[in-house]
Amino acid sequence: MSDAAFEEIADTGHQVLQRVRTAVVGMDDTLEIALAAILAGGHVLIEDVPGLGKTLAARSLAAALGLEFRRLQCTPDLLPGDVTGSYVYAPASGEFQFRPGPIFTGLLLADEINRTTPKTQSAMLEAMAEHQVTVEGNRFALPAPFHVIATSNPIEYEGTYALPEAQLDRFMVRLAVGYPTVEGEAEILLQRVRRGRPDVAVAPVVDAAGLLRIQAAVERIHVDPDVARYCVALARMTRSAQRVAVGASPRGSQALLLLGRSLAALDGRAFVRPDDIKRVAVPALAHRLTLTPQAWAQEVSTESIVASVVSQVPVPPTMSAGPG
Repeated sequence: MSDAAFEEIADTGHQVLQRVRTAVVGMDDTLEIALAAILAGGHVLIEDVPGLGKTLAARSLAAALGLEFRRLQCTPDLLPGDVTGSYVYAPASGEFQFRPGPIFTGLLLADEINRTTPKTQSAMLEAMAEHQVTVEGNRFALPAPFHVIATSNPIEYEGTYALPEAQLDRFMVRLAVGYPTVEGEAEILLQRVRRGRPDVAVAPVVDAAGLLRIQAAVERIHVDPDVARYCVALARMTRSAQRVAVGASPRGSQALLLLGRSLAALDGRAFVRPDDIKRVAVPALAHRLTLTPQAWAQEVSTESIVASVVSQVPVPPTMSAGPG
């Protein structure tokens, strides 16, 4: 693809972010990395305290990308069939017919995913990994594109079920929103006053077919072998880091590469720079680490370990041009 084509992708991405920012205040970096994960074909986990606009951010992203949006409120009594769908008896035909669940959509928001049981959490695993669900031995393909944005509340433990490592690994990134600044929080209130209504409307920039074309273009962004080896070096060092029982799998190094491509596309470039990889190292790798009991007891964060790894691994020379 030509440089002009990648500049067009960057322009579209910036329009998407601008539309979302009309509804969501103070999440610029979080929104850009979430968009990068979607352009890379991945899923997003947003882990933070309630009331920070995580649901609004997911809904606004879906609207700007022209995706069908469904919200699934996760509760302890939610069953796998409530997610995937189930067979229902149809009296008119005398047969059981499959009725699709909310997972058959373009972007699914699994709100407070840690409030539902492991059995129901696992119902999403096949969908996230293979873009299909299996019900009573029959497979049903999900629409394309298909993405999951899940939210999780990290401060409550009673009545919650921690996501198993296998499911955490399926999320390309784990992000935190954080409290807004004083100015940002004031702007949230003022925007509400100016709207005069509680809901926010975000107009689409592209549609599902357009997003698929952008995702296909991102796959053609050049990755220098040195940058690929840099991704591997970062993932491998997490496996030997002190206070880490289990490090990032090869899926982690692949996530670094895919996210790096997306950030390059959003910057209008046809090639990945090492700085792209450094920027996404923490959100792409931290949730893939399992700490030792001693580190857990000392309240060591996986984010700090990944940041330390990034500071130790030599960075390949920065490229000023793509493949020549």
